[in-house]
Amino acid sequence: MLPSDSILRRSLKRLRSKALTYTLGLALALSWALVPLSHAQETKMVSVFSYNGARQENTVEVPQNPERVVVIDYAVLDIMAKLGLSSKIVGSAKGVAPQYLQSIVNNPEIANVGTVKAVDYEALMALEPEVIFIGGRLAAQYDKLSAIAPVVFLAVDYEQPLIESVKRSTDVIATIFGQEQAAGEMLAGYEQRIAALKEKAQGQSVLIGMVNASQFKTMGNHGRCAFIGQDIGLNNLAADLSSNHGNESSFELLVKLNPDYLFVLDRDSAIGTNGAKLARDVMDNELVHKTKAYQEGKIFYLNSAVWYLSEGGLSALDYMLQDLEAAF
Repeated sequence: MLPSDSILRRSLKRLRSKALTYTLGLALALSWALVPLSHAQETKMVSVFSYNGARQENTVEVPQNPERVVVIDYAVLDIMAKLGLSSKIVGSAKGVAPQYLQSIVNNPEIANVGTVKAVDYEALMALEPEVIFIGGRLAAQYDKLSAIAPVVFLAVDYEQPLIESVKRSTDVIATIFGQEQAAGEMLAGYEQRIAALKEKAQGQSVLIGMVNASQFKTMGNHGRCAFIGQDIGLNNLAADLSSNHGNESSFELLVKLNPDYLFVLDRDSAIGTNGAKLARDVMDNELVHKTKAYQEGKIFYLNSAVWYLSEGGLSALDYMLQDLEAAF
């Protein structure tokens, strides 16, 4: 017996329904398979220099020209601002910062991810960054941060002139964001200014002091402020010291060494220590008054927030050079 027309119509309807369901399922499966492939094709990667967690020279692959960047280092923040890349920053450190970076640090559209020493991991992960930039203060957290996004760790190498570290950090950031030409133009004038200062510095001796909690400490050529001895060529009478926070010293030693120039960094002012005695007041004493530097008006107070917090940045190098140019 042949099936009736109504039975045939129902059978055909069921077949069309099954075919449509299969077609839609196949299309959806194909679309899921193609999305990551398409995304992978669109996301170009670039390999750049970075220290690893042990502060060894390394390379890391990051997306080229990323749109969601977190910066937890003021030298990197400096370079990105100078290259006009602030709009790429979705999160940054929000602690005490040099005055020239305040507009970025205090920008309410940029999320707070902690300080340059302590990360707010919950806030950081919520931002879903494509790249995270850090400095030396977060070296121990490199691996933990790398689990969230590629980490570019940039810092000053005190075994070479500061200008070389600034060039390297600037080159890394310029390569990631395609700003090589602009970076080259900005760096061009620095070496000329350094060369001019080196000529004036020949044959002149210096001591570099850090005042911290009313204590005077001397700085060498292998740590913070090494720029004065290494790049500029002043004869640092404490050149062998390597501490980033200075070595225990005394005003008696200062009188004994009796340098031509004395540069002073006020750490308490740099980090905003409440109630701290200013370095100028600490240095105003009878022993300091006996030195050649005091008697000839060659004691100079550095722009401490810049030298202490953002050393290694493009604008920071400009401010540092201005400090030394004013001294000569």
